[in-house]
Amino acid sequence: MAENDFLPIKNWDHIEFYVGNAKQAAYYYCTTLGFRPVAYAGLETGLRDRASYVVAQGDIRFVFTSGLAPEHRACQSVLAHGDGVTDVALQVGDAAAAYQAALERGARSAMEPTVSEDRHGRVKRAAIHTYGETVHSFIEREDYAGPFLPGYAAVECPPALEGKDAGLRGIDHVVGNVELGKMDEWVHFYERVMGFQQIIHFSDEAISTEYSALMSKVMEGGQGKIKFPINEPAQGKKKSQIEEYLDYYGMPGVQHIALHTNDILTTVSKLQAQGVEFISAIPSYYAELEGRVGTIDEPIADLAKLGVLVDRDEDGYLLQIFSKNVQDRPTVFFEVIERKGARGFGEGNFKALFEAIEREQALRGNL
Repeated sequence: MAENDFLPIKNWDHIEFYVGNAKQAAYYYCTTLGFRPVAYAGLETGLRDRASYVVAQGDIRFVFTSGLAPEHRACQSVLAHGDGVTDVALQVGDAAAAYQAALERGARSAMEPTVSEDRHGRVKRAAIHTYGETVHSFIEREDYAGPFLPGYAAVECPPALEGKDAGLRGIDHVVGNVELGKMDEWVHFYERVMGFQQIIHFSDEAISTEYSALMSKVMEGGQGKIKFPINEPAQGKKKSQIEEYLDYYGMPGVQHIALHTNDILTTVSKLQAQGVEFISAIPSYYAELEGRVGTIDEPIADLAKLGVLVDRDEDGYLLQIFSKNVQDRPTVFFEVIERKGARGFGEGNFKALFEAIEREQALRGNL
């Protein structure tokens, strides 16, 4: 591992979305998913071309950006793809060194190392391209004490948003969808360019139903902190969720973001009460659950009421649930996950999950 650590990553920094209306998107994430507003950049802070709202919960930071003129790349992106993730930013100790190491191994530059400063200190950032129009920014922020980045002003959380925190504490993994035949190309990209390791491979036999299938490989870096599953469609009788994503997003991109909680029953109960819609398994899933995963701490009746799935591996078990799409296009959604030792991704739930997703696809007329 040490010999491959030519691009050391400290942690997730933030995820940026290009959206049609950043102010409304930020408000939705605060009122339903329990985030709080922390920073803003726009006309009032001297920006003339865009508005960006930063929200946070636990160690998670999301940025929602809208262009203020049609030629801005955020407007172009929303026109082509709808709301979606543009930047999965990673925190590093040396942004210039990370950028140079990536370029030397074949990465394509998205932003040369740039230093920005304000009264709170300085931040250095650079960026490289990955699948589709997604980029990875490298953020070096040890010398910065501001609310987010230079140029952003801190904002107060209004009283109406107090108490919305749902217990989401960090990013577990970020899943990308790529075209048929391209998964291994991006696996090799993360190995070669960023020093990641492949930790899991799911074949189309493992992730399939009667109608659809996909293949997935999980890449891991940052000493285990950063995980990027990469999916591609596989042949099936009908259209898979990956094909549906590619059709509506128009290119490869981030499909879902898994958010970690230490108490999934409390978190999901609060999210549902605040308006988050989740995909549910059929009742027979819970009738068979104890026989499949053994003894667990959580009452099965409570899991069934909320629709939470459970899977076990050699290290323990995990609990997970998946939201419905959070915008009109069937593209981005979220996973809520609690790990009780398990290091996997819920392989035992794939069939139940895919059948539930296929029911949603059928309602949309896209199966």
